[in-house]
Amino acid sequence: MTDFVLECRNLSMEYAIGPQRLRVLDGINMQLVAGERVAIVGSSGSGKTTLLNLLGGLDTPTEGEVWLAGRQMSSLRESERGKLRNSGLGFVYQFHHLLAEFSALENVCMPLLIGNTPISEAHQRGQQMLERVGLAQRAGHKPGELSGGERQRVAIARALINEPACVLLDEPTGNLDQHTARSIQQLMLELSQSLKTAFMVVTHDLALASQMDRVLTLVEGKLAARVE
Repeated sequence: MTDFVLECRNLSMEYAIGPQRLRVLDGINMQLVAGERVAIVGSSGSGKTTLLNLLGGLDTPTEGEVWLAGRQMSSLRESERGKLRNSGLGFVYQFHHLLAEFSALENVCMPLLIGNTPISEAHQRGQQMLERVGLAQRAGHKPGELSGGERQRVAIARALINEPACVLLDEPTGNLDQHTARSIQQLMLELSQSLKTAFMVVTHDLALASQMDRVLTLVEGKLAARVE
């Protein structure tokens, strides 16, 4: 196998629209190496989120294969895919999807606890991760007691807690004001450098995209390098 942390080969996706078939993604090939930062841009409805869901093993492609950490996702049982996603991938969305009844620390620790990490160890690691994202003093606060930017930092900490090979982000700054968005952008860049985690970001934010190592554009189901 290769050293790619995430790879897709001939990835295609179709949906049934009445009697017709709509081909959203068409034969996409892409590789991501450790520590690399890639942005995917494109118009609304171009299939960016669909691609992210396929790469994350959250949906099944019509054709093609996805490989995570050298393992072919489609060859695994659902329970194995779940374990691989939990250990090898982190997810950050436009809306943080934190659990309202749990504290920031408990939300961050959730992937560890799902993976049967002892509670004391999970809390120690969770506190360390909150410190890395500048929220050590907010560990006991619930999401409703945090600002939008703080909630997104908690979501990023949760995505990174298992030290995954790759983090997939879907419009991570789309629901934030410009100042907070730039703060989150800088945080992601710093963490990708220090942790050597690969980041793949779907975004309409061209300022964020411009900070990535590569920018790919999705047009008519095809993925190509962005040309300025």
